[in-house]
Amino acid sequence: MPLLNSNPTSTDAWKKLESHFNEMNSFSIQKAFNDDSERKNDFSITLDDLFLDYSKNRIDHKTMELLVELANELNLKDAIEKYFSGDTINVTEGRAVLHTALRSNTEDPILIDGKDIKPHIKKTLRKMRIFSNKVISGDWKGYTGKKITDVVNIGIGGSDLGPDMVVEALQYYTNHLNTHFVSNIDGDHVSEILKKLNPETTLFVIVSKTFTTQETITNANTIKNWFLKSASQFDIAKHFVAVSTNLDAIDAFGIDPNNVFPMWNWVGGRFSLWSAVGLSISLSVGYDNYRSLLNGAEKMDLHFRNTSFDENIPVVLALLSVWYNNFYNAESEAILPYTQYLTKLAPYLQQAIMESNGKSVDRNGDVINYQTGTIVWGSTGTNMQHAFMQLVHQGTKLIPADFIGYKESLYGLTDHHKKLMANYFAQMDALAFGKSKEDVHLELKFSGNADQISTLMPYKVFEGNRPSNAILFDKLTPESLGMLISMYEHKIFVQGIIWNIFSYDQFGVELGKELAKKLLNNA
Repeated sequence: MPLLNSNPTSTDAWKKLESHFNEMNSFSIQKAFNDDSERKNDFSITLDDLFLDYSKNRIDHKTMELLVELANELNLKDAIEKYFSGDTINVTEGRAVLHTALRSNTEDPILIDGKDIKPHIKKTLRKMRIFSNKVISGDWKGYTGKKITDVVNIGIGGSDLGPDMVVEALQYYTNHLNTHFVSNIDGDHVSEILKKLNPETTLFVIVSKTFTTQETITNANTIKNWFLKSASQFDIAKHFVAVSTNLDAIDAFGIDPNNVFPMWNWVGGRFSLWSAVGLSISLSVGYDNYRSLLNGAEKMDLHFRNTSFDENIPVVLALLSVWYNNFYNAESEAILPYTQYLTKLAPYLQQAIMESNGKSVDRNGDVINYQTGTIVWGSTGTNMQHAFMQLVHQGTKLIPADFIGYKESLYGLTDHHKKLMANYFAQMDALAFGKSKEDVHLELKFSGNADQISTLMPYKVFEGNRPSNAILFDKLTPESLGMLISMYEHKIFVQGIIWNIFSYDQFGVELGKELAKKLLNNA
């Protein structure tokens, strides 16, 4: 059965939300906390070592009740079951959307065209484990008998952003292998990477479902030509592996068929790091840590699938996003991790979110007359406090923000971490509660600037009432990272269901590619 296709603005819940929004014009986060000592407890959710505090939002209990009512009226529960069960919810491309199956530990079969895909997933994971262990242990030798020291992932989009982000995030857990990523067709990119490599000790992982992606194959051929300056065609088998489906093209390239890992059309590229696309992750941090990443994602999957919407972390985050996007006209959201390890999270989520939900036609094929998608951007704390946070605090735009933090640091520099987390909590307090005219008046008076009170007052007042979510884990581990990524994946899904769009195609990226090919052919 297809997904329910219904314009959300025509629902009873949406009309109630419009009326409720008008009632919330004077809502104050500060006043809400003053009036309700239990507000933080009422608007927070705990899942194992993850704590979500969404109390610093422009919401009350009625807001959340109506947003959940909207989700129910749009049949979200049924959509979630179709998502996990392998229904063809990517209708425009005729595909299921089953990245969740890649991290499932259950024995329950999932059928595609009447065949259980679970055995194929397990077989691929075994192959990844065996291969990773062989390279990491040094049993895999290059063409001169030397052990592998460097791994280069060659891909673009989902074949690059996910693995690159995770390897960066988990560098505390990396082994002796140096991992590099080549994506841009800019020749300077690949040239700079090659300067760091020894062909005798480098393994190249080419990730391309069709083995025809312009950027990936151009870079792969450039690297192959560089490699053949010191090695022979027969040596390619010891230094190149592929994650692809195009066996003929792989064979023509010279890659040993035994060194090919599969891709499946029921996994979208931007959600594929859980598949063999994550081979570079497994090589970098070891298969056991990669498996922990998958297990963390599955933990969030089970929570998302089985928890009531009012206690469901991805659902709550998605509903809040709809509240701001469609009622407050907030066009962007900031992703602000307070760890340098997640410096590539925002670019990764930009693809996952904006490629998925950047749509202006609904599931009925009709042009949409309401906002979809959010512009996602961000950086790491505390760096960004010295960059764009001025606009978030005192600018004219409403920018909801996710603050991602960790109770413990990995290297144990407690003084650093105390200061980091003090900033983490202070930023959210400042956004929510601001600084009043009275506070500014006293501050200037007692700092010896009483004569400048009237002049400086307008510039030093913070209006506050700016929303944020606190997403707090105990520690950055492969498992907690898996939970975090999975959380945002499911948030994307819920938004797409509510906005009545197809989140899993990306026709919008194709026109530019087509025109580029024409320009090349006519050059």
